[in-house]
Amino acid sequence: MVKFQKKAIIFDLDGVICFTDKFHYQAWKALADRLGIYFDKEINDRLRGVSRMASLEIILEQSGREYTREEKETFASWKNGTYQKLLKSMSPMDLSGEVKDTLVSLRNRGYKLAIGSSSRNTKLILGQIGLGNFFDAVADGTDITRSKPDPEVFLLAAQKLGFVPADCAVVEDAKAGIEAAKAGSMTALALFGDAKGCGLEDYDLACFSNLLDIF
Repeated sequence: MVKFQKKAIIFDLDGVICFTDKFHYQAWKALADRLGIYFDKEINDRLRGVSRMASLEIILEQSGREYTREEKETFASWKNGTYQKLLKSMSPMDLSGEVKDTLVSLRNRGYKLAIGSSSRNTKLILGQIGLGNFFDAVADGTDITRSKPDPEVFLLAAQKLGFVPADCAVVEDAKAGIEAAKAGSMTALALFGDAKGCGLEDYDLACFSNLLDIF
């Protein structure tokens, strides 16, 4: 079994710690229906790990017209409001026992743990699932100007933890996140999604608790 000598582990949120894909899909679908734009799960898959405004641009590709910046900001705000209402239904029951136990074990082993997510709703989600004050650092969409595959969010998380990139590993479910981790000179661990088998990752995790075997 491969072993990694690291001091910190940075986790993507959605698709790694918990799953809010269904809420994103419902909110984007509601917006697309409102605008009369075709939207399906295949298009939704292209939004994984992508910022809100970049996601909106992908959805608007299906439209036959151009929109002003103000209109786009209104659309993004409406989608987020819808999404936040859906998130309110989340609870600690949405955090699996495997994830919770693994995180606690990693902390007990002395690792510093952080979240690196492009989502602007990161803190809301963490609070809903009972991890509001758990992580040593949180870097999210409210802190950055460039979304993955740019490494900004992971570099910021490492900075908040007080470690250089080489001391950090990143756990991701999206290829864009793996690209961001590698661009930031961090060890990239793939879990689920198109991160696994993308060819850029340093290791494919069999499951979340597999972290306890390699750290």
